[in-house]
Amino acid sequence: MGRELVRMKMRAIGTVVGVGLLVLGITIGIGGYYTAGMYPLRTTKTETVTQTTTQLATTSLTNLLTTTQTSTVAETSFVTISSVGGPYAIVDTIQCTIVVQLFPDVAPKTVANLVSVASSGFYDNLVWHRIVAGFAIEIGDPTSRNGGGNESLWGNTGSSQTLPLETNTTLINEGCVNNAGYLGMARTSDPNSGSSQFFINLASNTSLNGQYTVFGKVISGMSVVDAIGNLPVNPQCASSGGAMCQPLNPTKAEILSITIQNSH
Repeated sequence: MGRELVRMKMRAIGTVVGVGLLVLGITIGIGGYYTAGMYPLRTTKTETVTQTTTQLATTSLTNLLTTTQTSTVAETSFVTISSVGGPYAIVDTIQCTIVVQLFPDVAPKTVANLVSVASSGFYDNLVWHRIVAGFAIEIGDPTSRNGGGNESLWGNTGSSQTLPLETNTTLINEGCVNNAGYLGMARTSDPNSGSSQFFINLASNTSLNGQYTVFGKVISGMSVVDAIGNLPVNPQCASSGGAMCQPLNPTKAEILSITIQNSH
């Protein structure tokens, strides 16, 4: 009788442990991703993980960290995103031209950096190194120039500048969000690690709000952005969680230059 009671208790413990591991596995599997490089994090909200960012360390699943992402930028005064007024970034691509209205009042450091870097010719002949259909397209890695370098490493390099995260609740409520056509500054797991890489949202990616600096929006040429977003990409794109999404033909995903103008 005593032995049978012990066996029953062991089976009960085993069931509890098994269920616990199953729930943990589901939580990890659907939480989201973050990989080496300056990629925006794509997440799927669940009842198990509420407003939590699951981040993968750069090399190993054993370093899986679940953290609540918070903005390090203090609240600022109410800022209005004007429907008119520059400066503007004129993005000339192989397909056609994209015109972007920049938001210097919203993200002054990010916009000033883009103006400086673009004016130096930094973006000339770079490739949209990450194309995730229905999500975003990303550019700004100098090793992708003219489609060169090691494609598997595209996304790991930027300019020498380091930018702080410029976002807060006030800006989000004002409409400075990751809607389709809005530009966000890519970064690593450090919120204050923006550089030269940025992305254009192809859809309303609300899970990115508050995590990435939004500093501009496309006001002309969104059809060009969508066309780039539909280019054929590395077959490993889906299985890599959106990390290995280089264009199969880099020459079709190349920009010629980014120039800054006060009017368009």
